[in-house]
Amino acid sequence: MPVAPLAQRDGIDPVRLRLPPDPEGAWPTVGAYLLGRYGGAVGAERVGAMLDAGRFVGAEGRAAAASEPYEPGRWLWFHRDPVAEERVPFEIGVVYRDERILVADKPHFLATTPRGRHVTETAVARLRAGLGLPALQPAHRLDRLTAGLVLFVVRAEDRGAYQLLFKERRVRKEYEAVAAYDPGVELPVTVRSRIEKERGVPAAREVPGEPNAVSRIELVERLGAFGRYRLLPETGKTHQLRVHMNGLGLPILDDPLYPVVREDGPEDYRRPLRLLARTLEFTDPFTGEERRFGTRLSLSGPG
Repeated sequence: MPVAPLAQRDGIDPVRLRLPPDPEGAWPTVGAYLLGRYGGAVGAERVGAMLDAGRFVGAEGRAAAASEPYEPGRWLWFHRDPVAEERVPFEIGVVYRDERILVADKPHFLATTPRGRHVTETAVARLRAGLGLPALQPAHRLDRLTAGLVLFVVRAEDRGAYQLLFKERRVRKEYEAVAAYDPGVELPVTVRSRIEKERGVPAAREVPGEPNAVSRIELVERLGAFGRYRLLPETGKTHQLRVHMNGLGLPILDDPLYPVVREDGPEDYRRPLRLLARTLEFTDPFTGEERRFGTRLSLSGPG
């Protein structure tokens, strides 16, 4: 993989693009391909202006011209136009840092990595820019609406080892949630189900089939009509804990998707999803040391 010839901007990497095979000769030039790929999204005039400004750059650091012959397999990089994003009014805390890892306390509403309309307002962008760590990458992902611990890797060459811990389920994760209380639900319970999430559909759903999601759910204390729960996921499917709590009839307080998908609108920062990643425990793949990290954040109760 060639090294990107463009530096980060505000902690955001340039977009990396590899020109695909073109057996039918549909794209005689670089410009024809870029117009076909991005013209519908940002407009042909905008793509043309970016080409004229030399914003598409090859591996050698030279700007690609619109008239250059199309070469399948060629690498190009470019920065998207910045889009104004509303700042999430909460700071990200650093729980631990050494030469290999950084453990951060991600606040509610802040995405972990750039995706969709959340680009600069992400944990990785803030930490890279604020701490001067351009190679910083998350070893796993925490939902935008969930607060708590995220493990980041400082050096690119170390990332795979820490990602493997999560892939092989060798990280013990504990979450806390405030949700509805129902004396008819017997707890503790281990929920096993199959969860599927379709691209473009906000909510995931449980479907018949071989289970791919496992969560243990325990009641810690009752708070009137609500309860405080300890959630121990064995797997890491998208929205797993939220789906399993809702499936028990115990939807997490202020969840905008479960049981009912809330219409899009301005963020209500006074009503965060009451879900918090409290602890991370694992054996360090390089030192063999037993690691345990706890959040400094806390969940408010109902009201």
